[in-house]
Amino acid sequence: MVGHLLARGMLVGVVAGLLAFGFASLFGEPPLESAIAFEAHGHDAHTSHGQGAAAHAHAEHDAEPELVSRSTQSGLGLLTGAVGYGAAIGGLFALAFAFVHGRIGDQGPRATAALLALAGFVAIVLVPALKYPANPPSIGDPETIGARTAWFFAVLAISVTALVAAVALARRLWARWGAWNAWLIAGAVYVAVIALVEYALPEVNEVPEHFSAVVLWHFRLASLGMQLVLWATIGLLFGMLAERAAWPS
Repeated sequence: MVGHLLARGMLVGVVAGLLAFGFASLFGEPPLESAIAFEAHGHDAHTSHGQGAAAHAHAEHDAEPELVSRSTQSGLGLLTGAVGYGAAIGGLFALAFAFVHGRIGDQGPRATAALLALAGFVAIVLVPALKYPANPPSIGDPETIGARTAWFFAVLAISVTALVAAVALARRLWARWGAWNAWLIAGAVYVAVIALVEYALPEVNEVPEHFSAVVLWHFRLASLGMQLVLWATIGLLFGMLAERAAWPS
């Protein structure tokens, strides 16, 4: 049964990846192109004012041919990444579904899948993005990428761990306080833990002073939207397929 669910999860993930690719192409590429144009303009302006040999070397470095063309990155590269990421998330989602189904109440497959997708989106996508939101490639200091990546994955790991602990707490409180109160208490504990963690971790603000706030907002919104499309598709479509697998007509 788990093998069948895993296959369905990966298939659903591929479909979700295709939809996420379409969303990213429509809404993510325009702000990304604007960010790349800003970076090129900033380098041109920097060079035009004359910064000696360092500026000249920087300009020569930027003039080097790209290993992968921009058209390939925004086309085949983005498609491959979105579909591969979707298939991986779909497979992991199926394994998580097989574990939690029947353990968090008497919901059917569709409700379980929808709740699991919502929890996954919040814990894996939304919570880390609140502290360290996505930035276009033209933003950021290469020297701090290691630290920023470590902090991001720290938030991600703590968020997932806190979510699992919150679900376990709700199950322990269920018999004494009832389902509604148990989930409210567990949710409040999760929010409190995340708030403390995000307050304690360092801020990262490397956005250039003159970078367009509108472009940055649209890019971050598109990044979240792409993930929302992915997780919503997986949750809804997988629930339908899992219900058919469990109760064939």
